[in-house]
Amino acid sequence: MNIVLFTKEEIDSGKPLPPRDERAKHLLKVLHKSAGDTFDAGIINGMAGTGTITAVDDDGVHVSFEAQTDGKPLYPVVLIVGFPRPIQLKRLFRDAAGLGVSRICLCGTELGEKSYRDSTIVERGAALAALTDGTAQAKSTHVPELELYDSVADCLAALKDSRQEDSRQIRVLLDNIKPENTLYHYLQGQSVTPAGCTVYAAIGSERGWTDHERDQFRKEGYALCSMGQRVLRTETAVTVATTLILQAMELV
Repeated sequence: MNIVLFTKEEIDSGKPLPPRDERAKHLLKVLHKSAGDTFDAGIINGMAGTGTITAVDDDGVHVSFEAQTDGKPLYPVVLIVGFPRPIQLKRLFRDAAGLGVSRICLCGTELGEKSYRDSTIVERGAALAALTDGTAQAKSTHVPELELYDSVADCLAALKDSRQEDSRQIRVLLDNIKPENTLYHYLQGQSVTPAGCTVYAAIGSERGWTDHERDQFRKEGYALCSMGQRVLRTETAVTVATTLILQAMELV
């Protein structure tokens, strides 16, 4: 937790952090802060700045907040991810948020386990908690958007409706069965720059894509690319692909 994040409502209300709140525990027991001390703080999806502990009592940790910057912006990278095992999702959310992607679209796939879509990780708030954890680890305030779709077709239709046609889009489908290029060499040939350019990267669930799904992506202009001969876990592929994309954008 390299920055302590609050909702705008928490700051506006002036209510203390309850003693059992993980942020209160972090401030007092990990950072060894006390009344009068300052710490890095921010508003979720808002400004970053300095928090000050004004008091510590039985009600919890009382804090004030001084906004100073707009926080670290998210990068123009959109991930389309086939539903992985629920145990992988939290790690995937934390790592993707830490890397600064702007949007994560989870979708059902034809070869993916159907029961994975029934995970309660989103409904119970665990998804937002994992995304926020990754954001805080990166000392950022802006949390990636999360969207859920039943199928590849539904996801692609929604993305097509929401795309800004005046921006340049680079679309890649990660596939180690029928790749047409490597992700590294494909991106090198695209002259990727973050200004006015958004990269869409699709990463399958553990059983990969069907030919039908590959055709759907091809029709939307996705290039089929590999990241080597090894088969990676979904969350590992997300981290590797995002890192290669950010490197091509000269953002890492």
